Parts: sequence; C-alpha cells; structure tokens
Amino acid sequence: MDTEKKLSTIDQIALILCKATRHVLESSTKLPIKYSTTFQEIPKVTMKPEIGCFVQFTGDYNGLVVMNFSGAASMELYTHYMTSMGIPKDELAKDYTSNEVADSIGEMTNQIMGLLMRTVEDKFQLSSFCGQPKALALNSAITLILDCDYRDNRRMVFHVNGKKFHIELALEKTEFIQT
Repeated sequence: MDTEKKLSTIDQIALILCKATRHVLESSTKLPIKYSTTFQEIPKVTMKPEIGCFVQFTGDYNGLVVMNFSGAASMELYTHYMTSMGIPKDELAKDYTSNEVADSIGEMTNQIMGLLMRTVEDKFQLSSFCGQPKALALNSAITLILDCDYRDNRRMVFHVNGKKFHIELALEKTEFIQT
C-alpha cells in the first residue's frame, strides 16, 4: 500500500509541501535541500525570527503556511537564487533585513505554494487559492491567530548547506477520503 494513503490529510498535504519546497528551492537556487521525514504536531503556528513569511489559502480546503528562516538560511537562499538568475554577487543585499531578501523569500514561497496547489488539485481534484505571501524581517516571534478553526498544525524541518529553516502548516479539520 502507498505510504501517502496511510497518512492523515494534513500529513499528506505536509508531505506534498515538503516535496514542492525541495523542488522549487533546488531548481531556483541550485542548492541541495533536505527535509526531515519526521513531522512535528504543534499547538499553533508562529512566525519566528529572523525572516518569517506567511500565506493563507482558501477554497475546497483551507489553511495557512508559515515559513521561518534564520538570517543565515535566508541569505543562503537569496544569494543563490539571485546569482542563478545572473545577478552579480557584488550587487546583492548584504543583510537579511534588506527588503530584497524578504521579497525574494516571498517570491520563492509564492512558487512553492503554486506547486503545492497544482499537486493537490492533480492528486485529489480539489482546489484552493492563495494570496501573495508576506515576508518580514522579525525581531521577536509573532503568533498568528486567524478567525478560522485550524486545529491541525505541523512543523517540518529543512536544511540548506547546514542551515536550518522551518515550515509550519495549519489546516482546517478535514479529511480527504478518496473513493
């Protein structure tokens, strides 16, 4: 039996999100991206320093994705993202608090969410849409409390060149039952 069929809906979505993240980031940065195959169940999603990015999605299924990057991880991804597009390294921002870094993280998140939405639609014939991701440089953690019933929450851990970043996923209580 296929492993994904044994997983709860949120864990299936989390796995698709992990694969989409790895694909988009490896394609756009030319860096190897690894993720832990252990997902953590968490009580709530939180934007954490140093770069936090969030995007809500709605439609046939509803939820929230939060990406949390250390300054070092965000700079690693930003630098390789921009240089892979041909931008000279000496023209790049030097600090993770720069708007250019947050904008690049937001754009990569947008691409990840697009791939996530397409994959879920292909696999389950259900669609959702998301707004433009918002990325911010943060000094302290921010807990996002939406006027929604997101009881299921997961955290996934990623690595890029020895630097960690996390994705947190909140999903409404839903179960995809394929017939």
